[in-house]
Amino acid sequence: MSQQAISILSLSITAIGAIAQYRGVTYLGAQVAAINVKCIGIAERPAVLGEVAVVTTKGTAIAEAGGAITVGSALAFDASGRVVAAAAFAIAAPTITPAMGTLAIGTGAIAVTSTAANGAILTGAPTATSSAPVATGGDMPQYIVGYALQAATAAGDFIEILMN
Repeated sequence: MSQQAISILSLSITAIGAIAQYRGVTYLGAQVAAINVKCIGIAERPAVLGEVAVVTTKGTAIAEAGGAITVGSALAFDASGRVVAAAAFAIAAPTITPAMGTLAIGTGAIAVTSTAANGAILTGAPTATSSAPVATGGDMPQYIVGYALQAATAAGDFIEILMN
């Protein structure tokens, strides 16, 4: 596959462990070793503990694929720092459980004087309302590193990606 890239911004970091070429690098200077990890960029060359590593952070970069990828796919990392197609983000529809019956005070129960507690204002069929679910928080559940500019047919292919 491609061996071209246009790095707009490359940064130097000190590696805190071995980093393979074309793999994701964390903000701490380690090779990405888990899914959904944020990264500073993609290693331009391999590095060992204590060595200065050059990382592409903006522009396009060569990345090692962790599986088949189609052009235009959003990319995330696998557990070894390779790029893989990101999972589709979806929010599940809300579940509404219908009412099971009417509210009543059991026979022999202690009398109460509140009209609400006695059920006087609880008349008619019960209803359920719901609003659409909302995704909240500052970070999405999956970190998108960039987008595929080339297709990968299998793990180990090198492709050009547009950094996010």
